[in-house]
Amino acid sequence: MGPAPGAPRRAELPRSPGPAAIIPSIERSGLIGRGGAGFPVGRKWRSMAERSRRGAVVVANGAEGEPRSAKDRALMHLRPHLVIDGGLLAAEAIGAEELVVYVGSEHGEAVRSMSRAVAERGGRDPVALRLVEAPHGYVSGESTAVVHYLNARDARPTSTLERPFERGVRSHPTLVQNVESLAQAALIARFGDAWYRDAGRGRTRGTALVTVSGPVRFPGVYEIEYGITMAELVAMTGGPTAEIGTVLIGGYFGGWGSVRDLWEVPLDPVDLAEVGLGFGCGLIGLLEADACGVRATERIVHYMAAESARQCGPCIFGLGAMAAALERLGGCRPLPDDLENLARWSAQIVGRGACHHPDGAAALLTSGLRVFADEFNRHQRGHCAHASLRAGED
Repeated sequence: MGPAPGAPRRAELPRSPGPAAIIPSIERSGLIGRGGAGFPVGRKWRSMAERSRRGAVVVANGAEGEPRSAKDRALMHLRPHLVIDGGLLAAEAIGAEELVVYVGSEHGEAVRSMSRAVAERGGRDPVALRLVEAPHGYVSGESTAVVHYLNARDARPTSTLERPFERGVRSHPTLVQNVESLAQAALIARFGDAWYRDAGRGRTRGTALVTVSGPVRFPGVYEIEYGITMAELVAMTGGPTAEIGTVLIGGYFGGWGSVRDLWEVPLDPVDLAEVGLGFGCGLIGLLEADACGVRATERIVHYMAAESARQCGPCIFGLGAMAAALERLGGCRPLPDDLENLARWSAQIVGRGACHHPDGAAALLTSGLRVFADEFNRHQRGHCAHASLRAGED
């Protein structure tokens, strides 16, 4: 990522501009978080710096529990030192004393690459540095789950009123930042915020890593400028191998959209928000036109229900009921009120969980009910227009 031809090593990177200059530069760049929420990174760091005290911790979050996303693991595998440099930059900016690199244990190449990079630093960095393997699971990368695991080896979100930046690892203020966000920050420190702002075609500046899955010639991870269109991205992948009908944007916390409606919409968080979608983790999941949208939605919600932390009613009962109703609908064996109940539950569940996990599932379902409305109505009547009931790729 960035203009450097090879992985930036520690010796190649310029000296930090100093704590007083780091945050203003990140703020001027317009860098936003890449973990899904898209919060301005500079604002997050400034808030931490203003409340930080002795013992603060930075966590480079590379759990990447999103099933189809591969950007973070690719980045950690190919540019491990860039991630560490970004983490050290954040630590300097907020006055932290430790950097924890938190990597999903299922991402073997990323774990090995980051482990070698940590060892290569040889303890010469100004803050303590260690790698922790995150347990497999969708919620293990949620910020409070990260802190909970580092404190108690239990990667479940917590509902405490105190957020990690107030009371995190070992009760110290903790900055949990996605690894791509940190890598981008390291590049900004190296080349300047004006260089970063020069990329991007729309209202959001810079570049982003995206994962493209589905019927294209070369699926995988791509670096794009914010603002390119879906048509341009599909062309980058070598073009479609089958007719594309719909697209899942932003991952399992994202939403469905018609490719016809989105073909020329800029892939920019601002533009996507205006059509009711989010850039999220940068997943672009393409679905064949002849695949069953009801079954595709059912499989995702079923996965989300199975991956819940099972510590609050909306996850245990709400997601379970939604998954069961979708399974009946997907098999064209619904109860009379399944479709009506799904529409009602997807609205009622929002904001009631211990974390945002049920909100994400509800948003995904809501978008599916809208985009695949005709298909859902046919399934409620016991019919499917897709003889194979294909739900796209896993």
